[in-house]
Amino acid sequence: MSEFSENSFRIGGGYFGVIAGPCSIESEQQFLKTALSVKASGAGLLRGGIWKMRTSPDSFQGLGGQAISLVKNVLNQSKIGLVCEITDPRQIPLLDDFVAMYQVGARNMYNYSLLKELGQTRKPVLLKRSFAALLSEWLKAADYIEKGGNKNIILCERGIRTFETSSRYTFDLNSVLLAKAESRFPVIVDPSHAIGLSEHVPALARAAAAAGADGMIIEVHPDPAKALSDGRQSLNLLQFADLMKDLEKILAVVNKKIHRPMPNSVSAPLNL
Repeated sequence: MSEFSENSFRIGGGYFGVIAGPCSIESEQQFLKTALSVKASGAGLLRGGIWKMRTSPDSFQGLGGQAISLVKNVLNQSKIGLVCEITDPRQIPLLDDFVAMYQVGARNMYNYSLLKELGQTRKPVLLKRSFAALLSEWLKAADYIEKGGNKNIILCERGIRTFETSSRYTFDLNSVLLAKAESRFPVIVDPSHAIGLSEHVPALARAAAAAGADGMIIEVHPDPAKALSDGRQSLNLLQFADLMKDLEKILAVVNKKIHRPMPNSVSAPLNL
């Protein structure tokens, strides 16, 4: 079991937090290779989906509970914290002893029963904006978590649905600025989902860093062409390493820095 202490991984307050990894955990080898690489490149937390909500029931839904053992093995070897999407309140007892941060996906932003349950935990919660949500609805969804007593909330802009079809979604950088102005929480971006085209993901990430976002969650896979989900929008390991070098330069200009945590720890300070 991985243990996580406070006052280490930081998002907000002058720190730019980077979360990186595959959309879905496919095998122990794939996940470990990604974990070691993104950590070496400067990511503070590892993302990886055990259960996946997919539009088509015929698409890969994740390994499910059978992945838990391999995930713990990878975390123990890589010494990096995990951000994992939760899709059902019944998953909390299965995940709570080893995840660093829960992720609420766009489809579950309106799942108020799930948000209430996460409000009873003390793990940080990354709350993605639904692809059709107003800014006010997104902030009210965060209120459901906070009213349960959990104030460790991170907001994530991941693109919204508009009339434009040339990219997966439309990146709403306006909402990043407004959410930072109207809430106490750090606001990060998901450039991978926002555009859905890997060749343009780094540019969106750089733009968000320059505009004042507090961090990013980004999809990285050792071989995107063979990914079981979201391969088209995933960076390979070398592309991610190059992006991290670019971000260092941009963040220096806006007086922020990437926080590289001690192993096995996480915290998410309020963006006051």
